[in-house]
Parts: sequence; structure tokens; C-alpha cells
Amino acid sequence: MTDPAEESERRPIERGFPISEVSALAEREGRAKLHYRPLTTMHKWWARQLGSVFRAICLYTLLDDPTRVSIRDYPGNGDDASLSEFTDGNEDDELDIGALIDSVDLETPAELWELYPQDVQVADSTVLDPFMGGGTSLLEAGRFGASVTGVDLNPVAWFVTKKEFEAAEIDPDELEDAFEQVEADVSDELTELYQTDCPHDGSHVADVVYALWVRSLDCVSCDETIPLFKDYRVAKGRYEDSDRDHVLCPDCGGIFLTDDISTESVCSDCGYEFVPANGPVSQGGMYGCPSCGLKYPIVDAIAEGQSYKEELYAIEYYCTDCEDEGAERSTYKGYTSPSEGDVKRYEDAAKQWAENDDLSEYSPDGEIPDGSITAASSISGNDIFQHGYETWRDMFNDRQLYCLSTLLRSIDEIDDPDVREFLLLAFSDSLLFQNNFARYNSAGSKIEGALGRNSYTPRTSYAENNVWGTRAGRGTFTTTWQKLLDAVDFAHDPTERYLENEELHETESFEELISGEYTLLQGDMRDVSLEEEYDAVITDPPYYDNVVYSEVSDFFYVWQRLLLSDSYDCFEPETTPRSDSIVSNPATGKDGATFEDELGTAFGRIRELLADDGILVFTYRNGDADAWGGLVDALCSEQFELTAMYPIAANASELFGDNKPNVTVIVVARPVTSPQGEPISWSALRRKAHRSAKRAREQIEESDQSPSEGEISLMELGRCLREYSQHHGQVHRRRETMDTVEVVAEFQNLVSGEITPDEIYLSLLEIDAPSRRDLQRLCYSTNVSPDDLQRRGLVTDGDTFDIATWADESRQAYLASTADTDLTPLDQVHLLRQKSGTTGELRDQRNMDTTDELVELATELARLTNDDGYRGLFHE
Repeated sequence: MTDPAEESERRPIERGFPISEVSALAEREGRAKLHYRPLTTMHKWWARQLGSVFRAICLYTLLDDPTRVSIRDYPGNGDDASLSEFTDGNEDDELDIGALIDSVDLETPAELWELYPQDVQVADSTVLDPFMGGGTSLLEAGRFGASVTGVDLNPVAWFVTKKEFEAAEIDPDELEDAFEQVEADVSDELTELYQTDCPHDGSHVADVVYALWVRSLDCVSCDETIPLFKDYRVAKGRYEDSDRDHVLCPDCGGIFLTDDISTESVCSDCGYEFVPANGPVSQGGMYGCPSCGLKYPIVDAIAEGQSYKEELYAIEYYCTDCEDEGAERSTYKGYTSPSEGDVKRYEDAAKQWAENDDLSEYSPDGEIPDGSITAASSISGNDIFQHGYETWRDMFNDRQLYCLSTLLRSIDEIDDPDVREFLLLAFSDSLLFQNNFARYNSAGSKIEGALGRNSYTPRTSYAENNVWGTRAGRGTFTTTWQKLLDAVDFAHDPTERYLENEELHETESFEELISGEYTLLQGDMRDVSLEEEYDAVITDPPYYDNVVYSEVSDFFYVWQRLLLSDSYDCFEPETTPRSDSIVSNPATGKDGATFEDELGTAFGRIRELLADDGILVFTYRNGDADAWGGLVDALCSEQFELTAMYPIAANASELFGDNKPNVTVIVVARPVTSPQGEPISWSALRRKAHRSAKRAREQIEESDQSPSEGEISLMELGRCLREYSQHHGQVHRRRETMDTVEVVAEFQNLVSGEITPDEIYLSLLEIDAPSRRDLQRLCYSTNVSPDDLQRRGLVTDGDTFDIATWADESRQAYLASTADTDLTPLDQVHLLRQKSGTTGELRDQRNMDTTDELVELATELARLTNDDGYRGLFHE
């Protein structure tokens, strides 16, 4: 076990971390990033960790020496004060920072948490992020007064982070003046191309919020043209019609409201009868001909020489004149079928695009390169080339190309390069919603941008956004520009949000602007020149093949380089760098083993740059024994000791999918100056690890935290790996050396424990208003999955998430279909409660043995559910 004296010398983050507090705040931020961290929402970057998580990491990492710490305007301190001056004899509102730092451990991890919303400054601290991505770690470290250095191979990441740091240096008035110049230049022309007749007043001109398009192919048998609809639902009804749906008539093209899309509906215009839920496109990419009945693969039709035809089938409109006259919402905002005028406006824009050769330099014309997410691979099954995509321009229709190129040309005419780059950043970010990969979310009545699942997904129907923008809609240039202005305001006037007694609060403005001393480098972190010894490396490294950054960022890069290639060398190539990216990518011949080797080399470079008393902290996805084994090997081989791990609720949904736990892991390691210790037997190491894990569990259970069983197990695993780090590669069992994957697998078995769906269910009942995320958290790192509970009818997870009771149909169906020998104690009690009826009195002879466990469980259910019927089940 680690020596107590040595333990006291470790930084706070190595001894404890307030996962409950951080997770609660991170969950809030994940739902409202625009308000919590406006700077990190200025432009899309993938797999961003939340600012609140990195701020907490910085707080517990950088505060190790009280003589270097001060708080600006701390209540009761008057002027800025060094916290080393505070002693235990001070008033309650003064702090002994040394005592706070020393007292952090797993039992009391929140000792530093009261400083989270304070303007804390740490003098003479240096932080490096060698995989800076969107720059979140650097922004948060900079807010503590650290001198920060960031490196990234990807030019888009470098450019985005550069503008984030320059936001505090730019004059907002200069940005406003530049926007007004662009607005005067192009807004009238662009908005006229997205206008439509108001359906309610012929004298009004309404704005097109979204133009909805469907693609079509010809039947290979009878040549009938088939619009490739999966269904004919246009959108969910709004306002007084929220329980109905807008649907498209496939016969006349009219749009009307229906009560149920799964049953036969009758068009109110032409009387045509059809089932709106049944479109020609079925699962598996097949389309069916309504005339001859032939079903055929879409990609095969394309491969045989067909090209998609496109048809405008619906428009979501917004009539500002009606709104200004006081009309009802359902009048000034709704859906309409396109008119001849709508089609002509599109054709006019397409003609101008074809005839304006000078605009061609303001749109990318290169070929889309083969890649792991552009062609079918082990990462993505979406082969966009099979759908006819060849060049970057193919991702946009002609009206989008005309409007976007016109807008970009106007931006290029701004004289000040710094201001011009901010306009370019807003333009670039809006591209997510200005392409034919953007889909219309009919249930949410809004557009969804491209690359939401970190890949390109060809659409048979798509939503064309209003490029300039109107009063409604998302992802337009004007809404994206306003988002950028909000970020600039935040950089000049930063605040912090925090929770107190579960109430959300916002601080007064901090004195320090979000800028400070920073160095941002574009290049491979293994090669760039970095001479300084850093106090801390805080980063979010790549994880196997989760995001192939080079390929997804090309979408922005090919547009950005049109204005940046003359200014920055990194924007001269046609695409972003690929071969040097540390990622598992089948398109470049890199597998998981190659990724682990390259990550190990990166850790070696980090070790060279880190001071001997420095610390490495990074976020990582929890994985199996192979993934953790590869990581531990990479760290230990480069003279690092893994010292702690903490699971945190984070913004990981875009990485892992909706059905995966929304959890990330904070990994803490420190450099060692001498080789790992003496060889050790597995039995001896297991005993050491078991003692360390047991002590960790005791501390956690004695704390005020409320982690799930899986979260405790992961922290226990961190303590086991700390012990292993001291004997890496020297663990023997039966005269053979165990590899790291074997050791990790044994440790995972050691700490996982057995947890049942019954226990997860009871834990959910303990929570006020339990959510889907609570279920994921409780299942995290256990042998139980959310699907296990749903299969047993313990939860319902359709449109809404609910905890089931014994009376729910899904629960009763499971109990009825399960053999008596397979019933768990909870099943038995629920079955008895079902048989007892509403009163809770059992009249029939029971065929189950009454045990203390069942009696206690019934009593517990009565308490948790307020169902007194449980109390009488076992009374004679």
C-alpha cells in the first residue's frame, strides 16, 4: 500500500475528486453549453469535454502550493490576498488553502470545491495540451492565470482555438461594423432567394425557414419515377395541433393534418387514401415501385448509371408581417406546398450560380478523398461515393452554392484580417446546416446538422436552410454570428455558473479576461519544438477510432482554406493531414495496435516536456481490458505511474451513441524518475491491490458523495493500477510474466463485484424523478446494461422514460413468461403483489417460500413506492 507520507505529497487530484459535484454541474452544462461556455460553442469541434469538467480538473491539479494561490475579490478579503496568509484562526469567510489542499482525499474530496466559482489565480504555472482540439483545456487553465501552450496537427482545430483566445482581444464594435458591411452587401439578395407567398395573406411575403427536398430514382423495371420517402410525415403538429401530424399527400402533393400516421388517412385536397407511415423506401436501402411492386437497392440503381433527381416537396414558412399584425402563431409559422414561384426562385439562383464564373473561387471544387468514413469501412458503413458524391460541391445544391459563395466573397472583402477571420469562423460553423446531409427532424420541427454521428450520412430527403436567416430557424449565418458575438462578450466579461443546494447560480464577472499568456502551435506534438518544462499536461487525447478528425474536419477545411491559404502554410494543402494523425484508421492502414504504439510515443514526448514533479491529467473513455491494458502499457513504458481514475458524467453522447453510458474517465499519472520496483508475484500484487481498493471503497462510502456501484469500481480499479504501475512488466504467475491486459482483466474482476438488475431498479426508486441518464450511470461499469432492465419490464424507454411498477403491462408480461426457477426476489415480490390485487391481501395459496429476504424487500418497496399493498403480502 502507498506510504501515507508519500500520499500527502501528491496533488489533490491524485487523492480525491468531487465526482458528484462535477457530474451534477457537467450534466447541466451538457444541456445548455451556449450559456455555460459560449467560447467553446463558437465553432463545431468533435468530442469536446465540457468546460466545467476541465475547470474542476485545473482546480484540483494546479492548486498544490498555497504560496502561489490568490483569489480576486474573495468575500471578506478586501483586496486580492494570498491564501497562504490565512490560518485556522481566521473568520469563517477566510480560507486556509494549505489545510484545504492537504485535506482532499476520497473521503473528503470536495474540500476545494468552494473555490470552483471563485476567480482563483495560480502564479507561475505552465500547462501544455499536446492534443488541444477545440482548446477547452487551455481556456480553462488560462482562467487560473496559467501560461498555456497548445498543439494540434489539425489546422481547423488550431484555427478555431486561435479565434477563441483572440476573442478577448478583438473590439466588438469592429465586429459589428464588419457584419453591417456584409449585411449591406448581400443580405437583401440572399433573403429574396428564400421568400415565399404567405398562405394566409396574398399581400404578404413570408420567409422560407426550411425548404424540404426529396430525391427520386426511376424504377428499373417500369421507369416510373419514385420519390424516395421513408414515410410521408412532414412534421409534428404545433400549438393547438400538437397531438396531430402534418403529412404529404403522395398523389397531389398537398399538406394536411392527420390524427395517426400509422392508419389510413384521406387527403383533404384530393381525397386520396394512404397510410402516411408507409413510404417507398424500406430498411436496408431498398426502394419499392408502387406501380409494378419491384423492390431494388438504391445504391445498385446508382451504380447502374442513374443519378438522383430532386424535388422540392414542402416549405416551412415564417411570415413576419402576420406576426407584426398580431396573428396567431399557427398563422405566421407553418407548412405549405411549394408554388411555381418557389421553384422559380430556386431555378433563378441555380442559373446565377452557373453563369457567375467569378464565384467559383469561393467554393471548394476538389475531389472528396477516399477515407474510413467517406467509404464503407469498419468505422462507417456510409459509402458516399455509392450515392454519387464525387466532389465537395456535390454536398450542396446550386442555390446553396450560389448563396454561400456570394456570402464568402463579401466576407473576403473585409480589410482587417482578424475581423475577417471571425466572420469566416461564423460562416464555417453555419455550413453544418447548409448542405444536403442536413435532415429535417419532423418530431422536433427543426433542422439537424451534418456530421452529428461523426460521419457523412447520405440522405434521400434533406432540409435546405435559409442561408442568411430569418426570425426562426437554427444554423443560419445570422444566428451563428450572434452565437459568436455572445462568445466574444463572454471572453471580455467572463462569469462562472455553479450549483448551491441544487440551485443554479451565476457569479459576478471575473477580473481576468479569457486570454492571458498562450502559445498555439499547428503540427505533430511528437515533432514540434517545445523547450519548456511544464507543471502540468492537461489534455483529451484521441481514443482509437472514435473520431477520425482529419476526415470530418475536411468538411470545414476545404472552405476555410479559400480565405486562409495565403496567410497560413497549414492551409495550403488540399485536405488536412492524415498519415500523421494518432488514430486507428483503416483508410491509412492503422489498426488498434498502431494507435497504441503511437500514443505511447506521444506519452514519451510528454514525459520529456513535463517537470519531474509535474503531473499528467487526461480524459479517456472507459473500455475493456484490452483498451485499458494498452493505455497502461503506453504510460508505464514511458516512465509514468498511473495514480488515480475518476468517472464523470460528460458530453459523450456524440461519441458513443444514445444507448451508451454518457460517462468519461479522468486519468491521472505522474512521472517516475526511477524504473518500476522489484518483481512481484501475482498473488502478492493482488493482495496489495485488494487492500488499496478496499481502503478506497471505505473512504468513498464514508464520504458525502453518492457514486454508483460502477463508479466506485472504476475508482477502485484506478487504485489497483496505481499498485501495478510500480511493478509494470514484472508480475509473475506460475513462473510466467503476466502481460498488462491479463493484469487489468484480473483487476476488473476483482473490483467489479456482482450487481443485479434488481439492485439497479431499487437504486432508481431512491432517486427523485429518475431519468434515462440515471439508469445509464447506475449501470456504468457493471455487468448490467439498461437493456437488461427494459427486457425485464422494470423500465419503459420509449418516447418517455419511466420506472415500471408491478401493475405495468410490460412488467406483467415478463413475469408471466418467466419460469418460476428463473424468478429473482424482486420478480417474486412483484408477482405476489400482482396476485394480491389492489388491496395487497393475498387470498390464494402462495407457491413461493417466505424468506427474510422477500419480507425485507417487500418492506423496502413499500417505503420507496408508498404502495402499502406490499406491507400485507407476508402478514398471516
